[in-house]
Parts: sequence; structure tokens; C-alpha cells
Amino acid sequence: MRNTKKFKILISVLGIIAMTVGIVGCGKSEPASSQGGAAGGGPKVESPAKGFSWDMAKGATVEVMFNQHTYADAIIQKIPEFEQLTGIKVTYALTPEENYFDKVTTALNSRSGKPDLFMSGAYQIWEYAPAGYVADLTPFLEDPNLTEASYDFGDFFPKIVDGLKWDLVPGHKVGEGPQWALPIGFETNNLAYNKRIFDERGLKPPKTMEELLVLCEKLKEFDGPGTYPLAIRGARNWGTIHAGYMTTFSNYGAVDFAIEDGKLVSKVNSPEAIKMTQMWVDLIKAGGAPSWSSYTWYQAGADLGAGKAAMLFDASCNGYFQNPEGASQEAGNLAWVSPPLPQGKTEINSNLWTWAMAMNEYSKEKVAAWLFLQYFTGKEYSLWASINASVADPARQSVFNNPDFKTVFAKSEGYAQALEETVGGTTIQFTPQPHFFETTTEWASVLQEIVAEKYSVEQGMNVLKEKMDKIVDDVEIE
Repeated sequence: MRNTKKFKILISVLGIIAMTVGIVGCGKSEPASSQGGAAGGGPKVESPAKGFSWDMAKGATVEVMFNQHTYADAIIQKIPEFEQLTGIKVTYALTPEENYFDKVTTALNSRSGKPDLFMSGAYQIWEYAPAGYVADLTPFLEDPNLTEASYDFGDFFPKIVDGLKWDLVPGHKVGEGPQWALPIGFETNNLAYNKRIFDERGLKPPKTMEELLVLCEKLKEFDGPGTYPLAIRGARNWGTIHAGYMTTFSNYGAVDFAIEDGKLVSKVNSPEAIKMTQMWVDLIKAGGAPSWSSYTWYQAGADLGAGKAAMLFDASCNGYFQNPEGASQEAGNLAWVSPPLPQGKTEINSNLWTWAMAMNEYSKEKVAAWLFLQYFTGKEYSLWASINASVADPARQSVFNNPDFKTVFAKSEGYAQALEETVGGTTIQFTPQPHFFETTTEWASVLQEIVAEKYSVEQGMNVLKEKMDKIVDDVEIE
């Protein structure tokens, strides 16, 4: 059942004002969480008068919810050091992704204040922030009594951290408004390929979508039945649209929604969207896995590592995790290039995913929670995690430029160059709106039906537009 809540600009703006403008006696901005989120009600936070110290919340306990991920594993390794530094006790739960967000949503709905912190992506923030479940971190970042001088917020890649900033207005792009979370790592999208397979056949990695399609024709069953050219996602869920598809969609100049007469209007049947989707369907038919329609991140990455797929168009770190020695059959044979572009295009866009940490608006231990969040998004931890704990795409520029980190990346041919070429154009390419998961699941479903030839591409995208317009019909922008 979809949410029928009305989202109105006036309410959103008033909520933002309430969160960000609260003035205290000495003229400083009080942390927004002390004023309450969009729905109000969070406990107040007193800024310590004596200045910043890591032990300012000694004796407190914070509860953290983690999605089961290498990024969570890295944090968990360092919790004892954080506890020793701060005197804060940390308890945590680690949950597989298939039911992680259900647990988070239930916990936030309770308004009990637990967990104090949780892992999130940007898309989930579009539901949690308007409901008042998430604390605005901006005033914490701006308070020198709460944030260590060396934290250096400006060190984050701007578009990565901006992907977690939003003004609560459906249809407005990310990058403006409160800072709802901070990144612990991110994913851009690029093309991984098996250089052994390419070298044996005298092939070069593609620079354009047209070249990619030609390669798919050349690499059909390259090593017999069961092998295929290009691993991409196809399952009926939002992830199929989120990765390589949305990256390419934006590179064709297509958009998912526009605001017209105070309403969100789907644009998935624009000429650019139809042209792009035709190319994507051609790629699937020419080079996709035989069971493409069941493929998620996991199957796509595993097939590249096993030598079943010659290429992978997906999240940058998906192939990266297959390349360390012993990680897969083809470890050491994988290489990377930037996402192929439509013929004649030169500007690279990519859709962003960032695992981030957010604070519960109703947490009763906000200072302790902020110290945890600050520590595990700081420079020192981020460098350690990227070198030692498979945080493949660091959100901080200083880490990316660190010589030790560059040495790690040098073991994966082309990875650093592809990331460097792509990161400047990596942002959330979707339009923020409260029914994101429903619209993208419908999108994946229609894509399956187009590939199965129930519809032509144009017919399918027209059907999809009608479905998406109906889903967001309750979203009013005044």
C-alpha cells in the first residue's frame, strides 16, 4: 500500500525554518535536532561551553543499526578504539540487507530514540526526513564545541556529500537544505572488464555505447555455453534501475520527473528516454545473462569474478571486490574504464549510491551519537578503512589523494582513473519524491516486459509514464 501523505512546499519550508534558525541566547545556532525534525519532538542538545573534547559524553551508551556490508564490518573493527577514546559504550545490530530497512523503519516509527544512529542511503532519507525521523546535522557541523577543528567538512567530495542534503520539497534536486546524513563510502558506476579475455581476442574496452553493443555481439558465448558478454542487473526491484541503467539514462540527457503546474510529471517516455532504453534492451538481448531478469548486484558481480561474464556495468566496487587475490577465479584479471557514453557525448554523468550514517531525531544521546558519527566519517578513520578494510570508494578527497591509498588502487588496473574521471559527475540522478521505491520497481517490471517483447520500447515507456504519474498523483507542490 502506498503512502498517501500530501507533501506541500509551505509545510516543508516552515519545517526547515524550525530546524535551522533556532537562536539561543549567545547568538549561536542551536543544533536542529534540539528543535525537532520536520515533524518536531526531538530531545534538545546543549552545546558544551568548555569546547570540544572526545570525552564530553563519557558514560553514555549509543545504539547503532548496521546493514550487513563491508563498510559496517570496518566500523565494527574500530569500535573498541572509539570506546576507549570517548568513554562511550556502543551497542549494535547487524542485519542482512533484504530486511534491514524494514527493521530501521519500524524502529524509527516507534519514536523511542533507538537506534541512535543507523546506516542509510539517500533514497531512504526521502521518506525518513519528511516524517521527522532524522536529525539535521548542519548545526552540529557548524558548532566548534561539538566538532573537532580537524574534521574538515570541505574535504568531502562536494557532490557526494550533497547527495545527502535535501530541502524536503518533492521534485527539488538534492544539494540544498539540511544535511541529513554523512557518507562512509559511495558507489559510482563504471564498466569493469576481464582483460585476460579481451587480450586473448585482441579487443579494446569500449568508450561509447555503440562500441559496447558491438562487443556484446563479438563476445557471445565467448567460452562456450553459459558464458556471456555483459553482466547487468535485471531483477524486479529498484536496484535494476539505480545502477548502470540510470547512469546511462542521465548520459542520454533523460530525466525521470519534472515539475509542471505544481505536480510531478513523469518524463520516462521522452525521446531521450526511449532512445536510451532501446539501447539498453539491445544490450540485454545481445549480451545479457540467460537469466538476466533475476539478476541483482550479487549475481552480476559473481559472474564477472567467475569468468562467466566478460564485462560488468554496475557499481564501481562490485567488480572491485572480485579482484583481490583469492577473492574470485578471475582475481587480478579485472580492469576498469569510465561508463561508455552515447556517440558524440563527452560529459560523464553517473548515478550515486552512498552508504551513510544518519542520526535518529528522537535520540536521547545526540552528543554521543554525533561523536560516533564524526569519528567514523573523519579523515583518520576513512584513510584506515580505505587502505585496510575494503572501503573501495572513499568520500574524502584527502584519502583518494593519499599515496598509500593510491598504492592499493594501483593493483586494480584503471580503477583509480575511472573513478577520477567519473566522480565529478556523480550525483543522485533521480528526482527526490516519497514514492521512489514504488516507481522504480514499476520501472524494472516494465523493462522486463519490454525485453520479453510484451511491448515495444516506445509502448512500454508510455505505459510506464502512466503508471508513474498515477503513483505520484498525491504529491502536491504548492
